[in-house]
Amino acid sequence: MTLTIGIDIGGTKVLGGVVDENGKILATQRVPTPKEGGAALTKTIADVANHLLKDHDVVALGVSAAGLISSDRETILATGNISGWNGVNLKEELNKFVDLPIFIENDANSAAWGESRYGAGVGEDHMLILTIGTGVGGGAIIDGKLLRGAHGISAEFGHIRVVPEGQLCSCGARGCLEQYASGNALMRHVREAISASPDAAYNLLARGDGTIEGLTGHHITQAAGDGDPIALAGFNTTAQWLGAGIASLSALFDPACVVIGGGVIEAGEILLAPTRAALERLIPFSGRRPIPKVVAATLGNDAGLVGAADLARS
Repeated sequence: MTLTIGIDIGGTKVLGGVVDENGKILATQRVPTPKEGGAALTKTIADVANHLLKDHDVVALGVSAAGLISSDRETILATGNISGWNGVNLKEELNKFVDLPIFIENDANSAAWGESRYGAGVGEDHMLILTIGTGVGGGAIIDGKLLRGAHGISAEFGHIRVVPEGQLCSCGARGCLEQYASGNALMRHVREAISASPDAAYNLLARGDGTIEGLTGHHITQAAGDGDPIALAGFNTTAQWLGAGIASLSALFDPACVVIGGGVIEAGEILLAPTRAALERLIPFSGRRPIPKVVAATLGNDAGLVGAADLARS
């Protein structure tokens, strides 16, 4: 049995795991993400890998990281969320501490591969994934292969422009999909609804500390599950934008399946049902063409880890 290590880098944690050829995680190691990023984060990744190497015979290391990755899968070209990593050859830096073949992949691409191989997209040769968290990540499986593009940076679905001169995005453009369909966007939609109808928000705000600032995504999801109208309206607005984005992507890629992952998928059908309805209404040639199924990711927070480990094996 060939074993590889996958390491997924999040905003708060670095999660590593030893993964077998069936996508099963045999051992894990989780540590906090260094806030300073840069060399400290690189060393943390290496420490996680070396910890897992102590008890397992591993042939390669795959790293799942947010940002634009060079076509040779070695260098972090740009990342909006990690300090000190722009332009860093991460493979070269990690090889100073870890004696393994190393493969670097975008986090959403890793999640797409993981879901296609072992999760919700098994059996689908034409599959898209949108990971809905702080932003919106994207990945595409076309003809059973991971789509990377000429420069290795394709499928950045969160940065398709949906509103001309709209909300300013961290990428520097305005009107990107992730400004309207992400977890951060959900929070904004809900806060705007609260500001418009503060008297109707008492029960929702009481789930936190009574203030808009004290409200979290988890509070909103719980409230929506209990039928809170403002929370449900926030999810519905988010779903309309998400469905519109998927409609445009369907015109480009004609997927059979669109997998929705990330933290917001905790809401399940509260998000998925209105997303499907918006997709069906907004897709070009609605009523006269096949519509992709929209399903929840099944690997959860392990998708990037498992996907990166499997890509390192290949």
